Amino acid sequence: MAQADIVLIGLAVMGQNLILTMKDHGFVVCAFNRTVSKVDDFLANEAKGTKVVGAQSLKEMVSKLKKPQRIILLVKAGQAVDYFIKKLIPLLDIGDIIIDGGNSEYRDTTRRCQDLKAKGILFVGSGVSGGEEGAWYGSLLTPGGNKEVWPHIKTIFQGVAAKGAGHFVKMAHNRIEYGDMQLICEAYHLMKDVLGMAQDKMAQAFEDWNKTELDSFLIEITANILKFQGADGKHLLPKIRDSAGQKGMGKWTTISALEYGIPVTLIGEAVFARCLSSLKDGRIQKCIPRKDKGCV
Repeated sequence: MAQADIVLIGLAVMGQNLILTMKDHGFVVCAFNRTVSKVDDFLANEAKGTKVVGAQSLKEMVSKLKKPQRIILLVKAGQAVDYFIKKLIPLLDIGDIIIDGGNSEYRDTTRRCQDLKAKGILFVGSGVSGGEEGAWYGSLLTPGGNKEVWPHIKTIFQGVAAKGAGHFVKMAHNRIEYGDMQLICEAYHLMKDVLGMAQDKMAQAFEDWNKTELDSFLIEITANILKFQGADGKHLLPKIRDSAGQKGMGKWTTISALEYGIPVTLIGEAVFARCLSSLKDGRIQKCIPRKDKGCV
């Protein structure tokens, strides 16, 4: 029997919290995950005693949705999104709605919107900012896509979050953090390698900064990371390999900035710094021993 207002696919902590937030605003949510055991665990624990319902298959999931069927994907950007879209298309009717809540490249969102429109299915790309806590207390949702969708999701979106403007905004928002993190990395480098400060001294400096206009989540957690010690009583940070990965959003932002002629030098240099950090083997100083000259 159709009873759910909306489905959310993807039961990581962020997805679970967003489901519970929608539930708290009076919406009946159906939970689904490709690993279906996570659905049972969620219903038996975090969602126990609530009106949240679950499904063991996509077919069962769709059968529990009211019309038009509204489905949020909160899965890893890229192939996982296309995988679920492909699986959902045969199960949906004209006018049903798919919402991608992941950090998708905005060109992928444009492509999916056009492809699904040709099949009569409405698509929206909506970044979700705020992480796990934001999903619980209220995220920044940035929907953009087929404008026919808005009347069908307006009540839910405005009920749990602020207004937004699509994956392009989400992309730029996330990459501002690239710049913030690069500044933190450079401050750490100066403290450690130039000033020779101890871990606890560096942590105290970040704590002091966090009491000023530099107050931010990133500054706060940097202080905590610097202080953190492992089971052996030694600081953990020096043991972590100094090689950063990236998901591509910094590159997308930098390419878009070049296309539009907008200088985003800090973000661009932060992207290059991550690329450089990944070349760990090339950054290690080599020592070639010589009998009379030491290392050269």
